[in-house]
Amino acid sequence: MKLGFFALLPLVLGSLPALHPAAVLQPVTSTTDTATARQPLMTGADQVSAYLPYLKGKRIGMVVNQTSIIGRKPSVDSLVSLGVNIVSIFGPEHGFRGNASNGAKVDDSVDPKTGIPIISLYGKNKKPSKEQLANIDLLIYDIQDVGCRFYTYINTLDHVMEACAEHNKELLILDRPNPNGFIVDGPILEDHLHSGIGMHRIPITHGMTIGEFAQLINGEGWLPNRQRCPLRIIKVANYTHDTPYVLPVAPSPNLNTLQSILLYPSICLFEGTIISQGRGTYIPFTVLGAPALKGIYDFSFRPISIKGMKEAPLHQDTDCYGIDLRTYDTNQLRKTRQLNLQWLMELYKAYPDKARFFDMSQSKEIGNFDKLAGTEKLKQQIIAGKSEKEIRQSWEPGLSAYKQMRKKYLIYP
Repeated sequence: MKLGFFALLPLVLGSLPALHPAAVLQPVTSTTDTATARQPLMTGADQVSAYLPYLKGKRIGMVVNQTSIIGRKPSVDSLVSLGVNIVSIFGPEHGFRGNASNGAKVDDSVDPKTGIPIISLYGKNKKPSKEQLANIDLLIYDIQDVGCRFYTYINTLDHVMEACAEHNKELLILDRPNPNGFIVDGPILEDHLHSGIGMHRIPITHGMTIGEFAQLINGEGWLPNRQRCPLRIIKVANYTHDTPYVLPVAPSPNLNTLQSILLYPSICLFEGTIISQGRGTYIPFTVLGAPALKGIYDFSFRPISIKGMKEAPLHQDTDCYGIDLRTYDTNQLRKTRQLNLQWLMELYKAYPDKARFFDMSQSKEIGNFDKLAGTEKLKQQIIAGKSEKEIRQSWEPGLSAYKQMRKKYLIYP
């Protein structure tokens, strides 16, 4: 059956042209219904017939995690069952199965189900080495992103593209929707704040899919020595940046609901403050609070140690008082197409000891706010009591220039 399936597909679809450096492969869609708005969204991975012939006879490496699925089945398992020769798996932050806490070291291992070696790309080894790519003809990137500068999967993409450019390996991206693709907002990263949570001069929410972002990296010459990665993209069918998308799999342990994913771009800034974002609860990124806000807010939650989510959360085993956003209408974000700065402004104003609000020396669980924001100005503006209008004005002309640059690399309307 496997040989028959492989033999049939090239007769139906023909061979794929060798385009370089970027080829966007059009999805297979119905010829009986031209109203694409009525057709279901299909991820790149789900359109197996669009890329399976191209994998025939090649040794494949896959950059994947738990979000990498075809239908409801892990894409590695699905492709192996179709006879694809997968020789290596590369796993990002949180690991191949997505069960490691944020920032936790992930070691190399072997996938017990398929016996395929797993190489960690989170830790010392951030990009595939020459030796790790030596027996690979084609590398596939298939990871769900959430559209934020500080979400590390775009860093993994950058490192993988760099390795492919250096060693002349083609990268095939199975594109997926960006659930926050309708927001392009935030200050542009300043060069001196370049870090593991901010590699590129982009705003907090970049408004692109992984495929589009890869084209941006290539097109703007962001790889070392302005190298270009040989690139192919299987685009998402029937998708626009405004298309609501419910992720079928949690992209990481602490983004476990659609509510948390949509709030994440606005709430993650609190990781650089004394305010808990709910890590150490089963409702992370939907609540905000701290012990010192008792008596100011009635709502409370208590962070605890949760293996695989957060083993030693900020304010562990202590009641935190603050804001419950579990029922917040996220359509407001879609209407404004902006990050919500009001929560940050409100909680700073309410916090009784303002000198401690951004003080990262209090706990190793408090990150660098300036690196998260991408600028030192935002913290200074919050402390000075600047209005939201004044804060947003300071993001220009950088934000508008980025939006104009972004248009060159969009695949979807």
